[in-house]
Amino acid sequence: MTLWQQLPTDPAFVQDPYTAYAKARALAPVQDWPAYGMTAVFSYKLVMQILKDRRFGREAIEPAEIPPHLAPFYAIEAHSMLELEPPRHTHLRSLVLRAFTSRRIKELAPEIEELCDDLLDKIPQDQPFDLIKHYATPIPVIIICRLLGVPEDLSDQLLTWSNDMVAMYQARRDRTIEDRAAQAATDFANFVREFAEEKRKHPADDLITQLLYAEENGDKLSMDELITTCILLLNAGHEATVHTLGNGVKTLIESQTPLSALSDQAIDQTVEEILRYDPPLHVFTRYCYEDLDLDDHSFKRGDEIALMLAAANRDGVQWPDPNGFEYSRKIQTNTSFGGGLHFCVGAPLARLELRVALPKLFTRFPQLQITAPPKYADLYHFHGLERLMLTTD
Repeated sequence: MTLWQQLPTDPAFVQDPYTAYAKARALAPVQDWPAYGMTAVFSYKLVMQILKDRRFGREAIEPAEIPPHLAPFYAIEAHSMLELEPPRHTHLRSLVLRAFTSRRIKELAPEIEELCDDLLDKIPQDQPFDLIKHYATPIPVIIICRLLGVPEDLSDQLLTWSNDMVAMYQARRDRTIEDRAAQAATDFANFVREFAEEKRKHPADDLITQLLYAEENGDKLSMDELITTCILLLNAGHEATVHTLGNGVKTLIESQTPLSALSDQAIDQTVEEILRYDPPLHVFTRYCYEDLDLDDHSFKRGDEIALMLAAANRDGVQWPDPNGFEYSRKIQTNTSFGGGLHFCVGAPLARLELRVALPKLFTRFPQLQITAPPKYADLYHFHGLERLMLTTD
């Protein structure tokens, strides 16, 4: 099998991974990736097949030994529906969806609109401002706080814990990052446990209360499962939306996309094209559960597979002119929210935040300009900007 010798922390790759993806995909749709110790899959067809194939899953056949200093972090992961397969995954996801309903998400639209207006009112208009700090970051964090029922004045602390935990998935992970993640997991879990106990005594109309009482066939979430679910909703929901908003605004400005692309009639296509063109998550992994062949490629039981989501989204077999940003492109299913059993439970909320936040920003400030070269942060396998400095005229 062909070797893909790409280092995920290479500065040129961090700034432009798509050139490397295109070269790799042209060479072979499946390659060994020594830097990750995995098999990398680049084509849209195979990525989508594996996402939906039950012969692949998130749980390792032989779980790795957990070092003592990371025990608090993996104690949280042990109850995450993102890391589990049926029947535990089915149990957790069904209970979460009873509280995280589409009706509840739709009801958030006026709140998101008001929040966007409030944040835009505070944007400095006499000097450059950082979109990531002033707009992209607070929107998803504050909305998740409101959804969970957590006071908004704690959002900075929750964001710190979230960032420290999510750093565990980055290619630049080291012992310092691991220690911070373990401490954040401990502190975050203690906070959610204490807060949930208060909600048990004083129920309210929020997600934590609903999760406490969500039930299916007599089963409820355990406290450990509830804690992990709340942490997962914040970590996953915040990270993806921040990066998508930042990447999306950069793309809209650089491509000189007209304001009409953000109209009610066009916004859904524009949002999906942003998600396809420069997504926030570039790799999602699966384990192979049996020896099998897919599309003339052999996979062995126990193999860990790196599904190259962002590479699949630029596959020319699926999309004409895949490296061009076309806001009016016909909507087709992209890989940015995963697929199959593990399709992102927060996708409707993320899409809603984008549908509201982008038109609000460009309607208020239609002459936005980038004032400093945008730089992507060394976060791989996430993909997001360190900052996006803009001026309003």
